[in-house]
Amino acid sequence: MNRRPLGYLGLAATLVIALALAACGGKSDSDGSSSDTTSSVTADLRLLGGDPITLDPALAGDAGSATYIVEIFGGLVSLDPNLRIIPDIAEALPTAQNGGVVSNADGTVSYTFKIRRDAMFHDGRPVTAEDFKYSFERALDPKTLSTVAEAYLGDIVGARDLSRGRATSLSGVQVVDSSTLRITIDGPKPYFLAKLTYPTAFVVDKTQIAANPRNWTRKPNGTGPYKLQDFRLNERIILQANDRYHLGAPPTKRILFNLAGGSSLTQYENGEIDASGIGLNDIERVQSTRDPLSQEYVTGQNLSISYIGFNTKTPPFDDPKVRLAFAKAINRDQIARVVLKDMLPVANSIMQPGLPGYNKDASAPTFDPAAAKQLLDESKYGGAKNLPQITLSEIGGGATAGFDTQAMIEMWKTNLGVDVAIAQSEEASFFDDLDRGRLQMFSIGWIMDYPDPEDIIDLLFYSKSRQNNTGYNSPEFDDLVVKARTEQDVEKRLQLYRDAEQVLLQDVPWMPLYFGKDHFVVKPYVKGFGPSPIVIPRLRYVTVEKR
Repeated sequence: MNRRPLGYLGLAATLVIALALAACGGKSDSDGSSSDTTSSVTADLRLLGGDPITLDPALAGDAGSATYIVEIFGGLVSLDPNLRIIPDIAEALPTAQNGGVVSNADGTVSYTFKIRRDAMFHDGRPVTAEDFKYSFERALDPKTLSTVAEAYLGDIVGARDLSRGRATSLSGVQVVDSSTLRITIDGPKPYFLAKLTYPTAFVVDKTQIAANPRNWTRKPNGTGPYKLQDFRLNERIILQANDRYHLGAPPTKRILFNLAGGSSLTQYENGEIDASGIGLNDIERVQSTRDPLSQEYVTGQNLSISYIGFNTKTPPFDDPKVRLAFAKAINRDQIARVVLKDMLPVANSIMQPGLPGYNKDASAPTFDPAAAKQLLDESKYGGAKNLPQITLSEIGGGATAGFDTQAMIEMWKTNLGVDVAIAQSEEASFFDDLDRGRLQMFSIGWIMDYPDPEDIIDLLFYSKSRQNNTGYNSPEFDDLVVKARTEQDVEKRLQLYRDAEQVLLQDVPWMPLYFGKDHFVVKPYVKGFGPSPIVIPRLRYVTVEKR
């Protein structure tokens, strides 16, 4: 996820996305000593994880951070493993039938939520409607510096005024009483409840933040199924089950994340961790029926996509012919087959299979080196010799670029006569540069936050969206997505998104590369740990039997 809702993943991360969603790790007790758990059920689940960029729900914009946040915190509503919207801290989903959704005379729509009486923060304090109003206002407050709050809470009346410093409170959120919250949005938007499942809408503890504004996330007082018991940077994260969790105490009492790295599959085979993502070097072996690991191999598509993004406000990608030329100079099928060993399917579109609105007949720019060179010659730059220096940015440690990146660099040189430089930076710096529009061309990915095309088509490409990192601007496109926001007929709404997607595929602010797919192995004694299309609270569904 990313600002970028749960969002941007590098291509390498996409290859082992199972680790981003529920990674694998070493075993240790809370006091740091080694542990050999032998209990029959609810043994520790040992996973390999990564250091989160943040544990503040208001700031969450990447899948790695969200993996922990969705377990520690919660909101009014959530998504279940089948991606259905379910009540979390709210007693029930508001509907027109139960009186929870009311259309107002001025075109706004109000949602009324009743707060569960048994919902508590980890320290035992009951959650109130006031806590949610504070949390929303804090997320939108410019001083919080959230790059995602407006994207996910911006439909609420007054949200943009607050986030842009024109107001000091959120007029569209009303505390009716301590257990009743009313949220008024600016129109009848079918996706609104889904947006409330994003971390920015989660409740946080005002008292804790006021007492320790700089370091409260070191041990946050959340409401989720797990408490953060221990966090040591580059070493470990330990999550402890919240036995008073309002939706039921998780059966797995501790989740141990090893943050120190190392070979995931080696740790798995040594019995040190309970699941492992599979990389390029091991995929053929694990898929072979001759290898015992094939019996523990799990695969499945997820709602994500990797892509090349072009900054449409920066030369030479301010010319759509240059963008199309670079797209048509890449042989994605060859890279997928030879370099990626068919681990990822080639993307024909921006919306992914399984997402409402996906169009199997959509067609991203196809490989055509002759047409690519002609487009470059026809551009306002008049050919490769007149292009400025071009740099492809990606997440990395400054070491050698991945084989897929190297293949694309070579194709641009061979098919266009263009030398492209590579710039790698660590994750936080990369996202900061991306949000500030500093990147000329970038390789990354997006994983859906909720299963609605608004979360990718509108959020990332509408000209006035703060998540529009390509600077794309098309009146035709904007008109389509604005209509889709309030269209109540499901099929008409999805067709508007398909039409908008077609405009994008023609204008090429993105070059879609590959759809996401999980490849991992999981121990047979771990139950309920399957592929997850997006980042959702999932650890409370997992049990670990006797090893």
